[in-house]
Amino acid sequence: MSPATGYQWLIAGLGNPGPEYELTPHNLGFLVADLVAERNGIRATRKEANALVGLGRVAGLDVVVAKPQTYMNLSGPSVRLLLEKYGLKPGNLILVYDELALPWTQIRVRPKGSSAGHNGVESVIRSLGTQEFARLRLGIHPGHPIADGARFVLAPIRKAQYKELDEMVGQAAEAVEFIIAEGVEKAMAKYNRRAQSVSEEEQ
Repeated sequence: MSPATGYQWLIAGLGNPGPEYELTPHNLGFLVADLVAERNGIRATRKEANALVGLGRVAGLDVVVAKPQTYMNLSGPSVRLLLEKYGLKPGNLILVYDELALPWTQIRVRPKGSSAGHNGVESVIRSLGTQEFARLRLGIHPGHPIADGARFVLAPIRKAQYKELDEMVGQAAEAVEFIIAEGVEKAMAKYNRRAQSVSEEEQ
């Protein structure tokens, strides 16, 4: 627990601000943060540390829910400022984001690790000076070759995929709550069973 404030977790969903990015693969972190907040009666509307922030309780613990508004590739400084403001360590962070190395609709919990080429995660690692924080990754790979990954992650999700999107975001929100209630290791055992990487080279 943070001795300074009493908050015990920072849930940070990564994405890009603005309506044009709202329903793109790169904004899944925002969607999950919004749903966690909604399910737990938290209003993530405060502007702090270049983020939209909500304070409340999840699984009986005091949490901070945040959506950095700096654009994806510059998310790190906002996350670092929020950890400092609420007296939290990187080990009290759950970072939620899209993952091109995982198939569409699959989610995976990890206790730590590299950015695997994700610029938003790389920004957080650089800003915190450590890879030692939990993350929840949401698969977005469509199952066929992608000519331009950067363009793909910023393209609108097809309406035909909305039902699957809702199901994945719902499962991810449950996984965040489960991490807080039961810990990362138990969450990995529960939610990683189906997850298969698209790439054998994934780290």
